[in-house]
Amino acid sequence: MTLIRMPDKQAYAEAYARPFAEGEVTVDASPEAVYGLVSDPVAMAAFAEEFYRARWLRGATEAGVGNRFLGSNRNGWHRWVTYATVTAAEPGRLFAYRVRFVVPISRWEYEITPEGAGCRLAVRNWLRAPRWFVPIAILITGEPDRAGTNTTNIATTLARLKAHIEGR
Repeated sequence: MTLIRMPDKQAYAEAYARPFAEGEVTVDASPEAVYGLVSDPVAMAAFAEEFYRARWLRGATEAGVGNRFLGSNRNGWHRWVTYATVTAAEPGRLFAYRVRFVVPISRWEYEITPEGAGCRLAVRNWLRAPRWFVPIAILITGEPDRAGTNTTNIATTLARLKAHIEGR
């Protein structure tokens, strides 16, 4: 049996300082159309890998700074929920939110930049969990390589999103 260990303090500090996982894609659609989709977690659940269901909380029905949503996640038989708070909602440009599960977990950002007849969508994920929580998160999610998994999942989500928006 392998014990789940606390991450190295220096490596953790470095991971905390920059995006933990990221990806980008060019989409043949307007920035407004792309924003309309990425700023709707209920719709985005259809394209994601672990994140499979969302619902707005406290009467919210759309993206707005301070609005909250509940996200349901799964990895094999592991299931967990997180609570997110929208921190940026700039139509056609930027959608971002903080994620909590008992403690802060991460920050997600979707940046949209006009490019040619379409736009470029960049997704960045920052680690925000306290170092002591990492072994607990591994037990909850069943995933010891969260950075690698998030990078792979971002690529999968972006490919699905692009195919959907471009009608393929």
